[in-house]
Amino acid sequence: MKKNDLEFYDINADNWWDEDAKIYHLYYLNQPRFEFFSRYISDWQGLKALDVGCGGGFSCEFMAELGVDVYGIDQSQKCVEAATNHAVNSGFEINYCYGMAEDMPYPENYFDVVVCVDVLEHVESVPCVVSEIFRILKPNGLFFFDTINRNFKSKLVMIWLMENILGEIQQGVHDWNKFIKPEELINLLENSGFEEIEIRGFDIFGEALRLDLTKYIQFKKTNKFNVTINDDTSINYIGKASKAV
Repeated sequence: MKKNDLEFYDINADNWWDEDAKIYHLYYLNQPRFEFFSRYISDWQGLKALDVGCGGGFSCEFMAELGVDVYGIDQSQKCVEAATNHAVNSGFEINYCYGMAEDMPYPENYFDVVVCVDVLEHVESVPCVVSEIFRILKPNGLFFFDTINRNFKSKLVMIWLMENILGEIQQGVHDWNKFIKPEELINLLENSGFEEIEIRGFDIFGEALRLDLTKYIQFKKTNKFNVTINDDTSINYIGKASKAV
């Protein structure tokens, strides 16, 4: 079976905003993500921000509602088209484009904020992407991200349980070997010139090996996540880094 199968996003491009589709579940991660991001930004109004790997536009439209000058880039042309159409129908002016995160068509020191969620575990080269994000951020600009740790726990929960047993994630979407340990990402960030790095646990279904069945049952009833930001980075984690002046 093919791993890190990004064709999944092309196939599901028209389903991003379908509330009955499984991919729409990702929409509900916006609120807890931006509650964390907003610890570092008190007022988003007027900021210029890029969503790397924007998919169907969930994070882009969330930022647009906050008054952000929003850009989005994705390697799926079909997702870019779906995101563009939904933004137009929703009355948002969002600057979408097709492109690769390793080589983005933006000038240096262009963005106040770069967001990259559910993406780093899929890219061809994490070092190249981190370097590109540093390049396009303004001095003192903020990089916000989340991704998946690489260890036995993440293989058990994200691959074996969520993909193979429960079917909450399409089989083959992830490649465990591309998951990123927090210490590896911190090292890449520091080597690229980032400072003031903070990483926290992004607990979706329960920490470590203990799946919180109450959380999971609630999710199945509502299709919404009850996310906790904590110190357990063993599976999913979220973070921020600042571009040095």
